[in-house]
Amino acid sequence: MPSLCRISLACSVMATMLWPAVARAIPEKAHPAKQGAPQDTGFLNRRIELHGIAYRFQVYLPEDWRRDDGKRWPIILFLHGRGERGSEGMWQTQIGIAEAVRNHPDRWPFVIVMPQCPLSAHWTDPAMLELAIAALDQESAEFHGDPARTYLTGLSMGGYGAWELARDHPHRWAAIVIAASGVFWSYEPDRWQQASTLPAEYARAVGLTPVWLFHGSLDTTVLPRQSELMFDALKAEGGNIRFWLYQGVLHDCWTLAYDEPELPRWLLAHRTPVAPETMAEFLMIPLHPPTIKLTAAQLDSLAGQYREPNAHGVATIYREGDQLFEKTPGGEVIGLEAESADSFFRPGDLTGAHTVHLTFERDVQGRATAYVLHDSRHEERWVKAVASGTGR
Repeated sequence: MPSLCRISLACSVMATMLWPAVARAIPEKAHPAKQGAPQDTGFLNRRIELHGIAYRFQVYLPEDWRRDDGKRWPIILFLHGRGERGSEGMWQTQIGIAEAVRNHPDRWPFVIVMPQCPLSAHWTDPAMLELAIAALDQESAEFHGDPARTYLTGLSMGGYGAWELARDHPHRWAAIVIAASGVFWSYEPDRWQQASTLPAEYARAVGLTPVWLFHGSLDTTVLPRQSELMFDALKAEGGNIRFWLYQGVLHDCWTLAYDEPELPRWLLAHRTPVAPETMAEFLMIPLHPPTIKLTAAQLDSLAGQYREPNAHGVATIYREGDQLFEKTPGGEVIGLEAESADSFFRPGDLTGAHTVHLTFERDVQGRATAYVLHDSRHEERWVKAVASGTGR
C-alpha cells in the first residue's frame, strides 16, 4: 500500500508539471485566447479627489470613442441645477444635456463631463468652481479632450456657476450655453444692487466667446430679466450673443433648449481661438406652431382607426364640428390642432417639452393611409385600418 501511495503521488506531481504544456497544445477554437476587456462607453461612473475629499461624478463617452485611435474629441463641461445636488454622483444625469443625449445620441458626438455639487454647496462657491475645472482637466487628459473644442454649459444654479467660469477662464471656452440662469444669484439677492454694472463686468470678460442663452418667458424661479440683462450687456460690448426666449414656458426651458437640433451643430461650429465675430440675435420662440382651420371635408378625410406598430393598440381619429379628435388606445380623448392639412399636434404640457405631432400620409388617390406619431424622443408609424368609419 505505501508503494501504491507513492506511485499515485508521483503521477499527480507529473500531471501538474505537464498540464501547462498540454493546455498550450489545446486548439484555440476550443479555448479562445482572452481578448482585451470590452471598452466602456456611454455614461460612466467617475471619481476625483480634491484637497483630501473624494467626489463622484459622471462622464459620457460616445459609442465610437476609442482609447487607441489618437483622435481628439470635442468636450463639454455641464453644470446641473439645484435639484441634482448630492454625493451619489448620478442625479445630474437625469435632466438637461444628459436627457438630450439619451434621446438623440447621434446628435451629440462629444465627451461630456458632469460633476456633481454637494447638497450643502453651490456652484458659485470657489471650492465647487475648482472641482468643476479639476474634473474637466482630469477627463480631458484621459479621454482625449480637444483644447480647441472645449465647451461650457449650465442650467439654473449650474448656469450661475457657468457664468463664473466664463468670467474666470474666458479664453478656455470655444462656446458657452446657459439655460434659465444669470449672474444674480437667488441665494444672494443683494447682488441685484449691482444691476447697472455687474452684467457689463461679465460681458467684458467673456469678450467675443460665442454665448447662447435660453429662458422661459414665465420663469418665476430665475426671472427672464437675468438673461435680458446679459444679452444687452454682451450686445453693448460687441459680443457674439444669441438669446432664445420660449413663450409660455416656466423655469424648465432646458429640456427644449438641449433638444434643439441646431444646438450641438452650433457648438461644433466654434473653436478657440474664437473668430472675431459680432452678432446679437434675439428670438421669441412660440410654445406651439401657429394653427390653421381646415374644412369639414379635409378633417373627415383623416377619420378612421389607426393601429400602432405592434398591431395591438388602436387609436380612433374623428371629427366633431370643426375640430379633429384622437381617442387613444387607453380611452383618452385629445383635441388635435392643425399646422397644415396633414400635420397636427396635441397641445402639450405647460412647457411644451415633448409636444406630440401627428403627420398623416396619403396614397396617390389622396386617401389617408397612416400617420407618423413623433415627439422629441421617438417616432411611430400607425397604419390606417382598411375598413374604417368615423370611430364614434
